[in-house]
Amino acid sequence: MLTIGQCRLEARVVDITTLAVDAIVNAANTSLLGGGGVDGAIHRAAGCDLLHECETLGGCATGDAKITAGYKLPAKHVIHAVGPVWGGGQRGESELLASCYRRSLELAQDEHCSSIAFPAISCGVYRFPAQQAVQIAVGTVIETLPQAASINHVIFACFDDAMFRLYESELADRQAPPSKPA
Repeated sequence: MLTIGQCRLEARVVDITTLAVDAIVNAANTSLLGGGGVDGAIHRAAGCDLLHECETLGGCATGDAKITAGYKLPAKHVIHAVGPVWGGGQRGESELLASCYRRSLELAQDEHCSSIAFPAISCGVYRFPAQQAVQIAVGTVIETLPQAASINHVIFACFDDAMFRLYESELADRQAPPSKPA
């Protein structure tokens, strides 16, 4: 766990669809119409009204995000962020991934959300290297928090212990060193 100002950042091994937060982030595809992994799980848990709302959004570009209601989820909102497919790192994948986290926080701020949960965007079938993705996720969230003042709790929802350890390590590495006595 890490505290930045008034915001607590933590990693958990948890099913993101069970979290009672203001917003969960969906690792969506450009159609926003559901898919595999966390995307499919969120659509199943939210019910068919989520799909109907997504059909009205006209898709979403890679690196961007759009927000919907949470429907049957305990979360009030779903932020659908489209991460990049890893292609070797030479096609702007890192910046596109960072953009997903920035845009998600911007949308959460616009809705006055105080809590948000992120999956490991692009780390499943999109094959983004996990260590690099975690560094981008944590770094971008920390950099963006000053512009998202309503957010006071960020959860990195991990799908397994290996991903949890990567997030825990990254959060620990970003802890401020203890101040020296005067």
